[in-house]
Amino acid sequence: MIQGPRLLELWTRHKEAFEAPVRSFELPRFGKRFEDRTYQMGVLNLSPDSTYRESVCHTVEAALYRARRMTLEGAAMVDIGAESTTDSADLVSIEQQIDRMRPVVGPLAEEGIICSVETYHPVVAVAMLEAGAGVINLTGRVDDRSMYEAIARHEAGLVLCYTPGETARSSDDLPPAGAVFDEQIAYFRDRLRRVEECGVARIWLDPGFGFALNLSDGSDRIRYQTESILQSFRLRVLGWPVAVQMTGSVWLFRDEVRVSPVHAATLAGLSRANLLRCHEVPKVQPVLRLMEMEPADV
Repeated sequence: MIQGPRLLELWTRHKEAFEAPVRSFELPRFGKRFEDRTYQMGVLNLSPDSTYRESVCHTVEAALYRARRMTLEGAAMVDIGAESTTDSADLVSIEQQIDRMRPVVGPLAEEGIICSVETYHPVVAVAMLEAGAGVINLTGRVDDRSMYEAIARHEAGLVLCYTPGETARSSDDLPPAGAVFDEQIAYFRDRLRRVEECGVARIWLDPGFGFALNLSDGSDRIRYQTESILQSFRLRVLGWPVAVQMTGSVWLFRDEVRVSPVHAATLAGLSRANLLRCHEVPKVQPVLRLMEMEPADV
């Protein structure tokens, strides 16, 4: 159960991680600095296979409109993807991903809007950096040094996602709940060594629970995702800010599934997450503003 005594016990048991400082950094091309607080990453899907229909944009004009609107609503950056991670979605070629994203990323970057590009293809990542992307949301276990060197050269950010398999599309099972954070810590230590050697200096760590694709939408999946949010602060011991996905369970919320990110954002804020990947920016932003208010004198 998610109640005060349970949260207190969790935070006390992992007090060192909960209080661990994380790095602040700036994306120089955009004049945007990220401190140890919570920001939103608004989602924009260019894949017609994406299951969250409200974030799907079928034209360049619709994508530009959604990106600008989410920015006005409070998103610090816009996360753009051209291939869905759902198991029923078609694979999208590298060329088609670039063709889908370049006409959106370029104009937004010229307007000063930070674009994060979600991909596990180094070729796509480098092409989008050259088009103006400010962040690469890496959803795979990539060993290509040239991609990391390109991120460093462009002074861009990197979201390192944990995936049980090679990519977010892989069908590998998740580790047991009791072992997943130990595995994630080991995974991130290895990845951080690689990317820092290449000069990458702007990083978020994402536990990747949004990719629990081997679990169907039901009690097991939402419990796994919720527990991952509550324990995500444990990654702070690695010294970098933490990014998390805002969950959406049709099984639990039914017709009100579009308010489910508000529940997730509340838990993520309490767990000191730094970047929330969210489909419902205007619904979540008031939660973040409330959490930053000074407490009332009682």
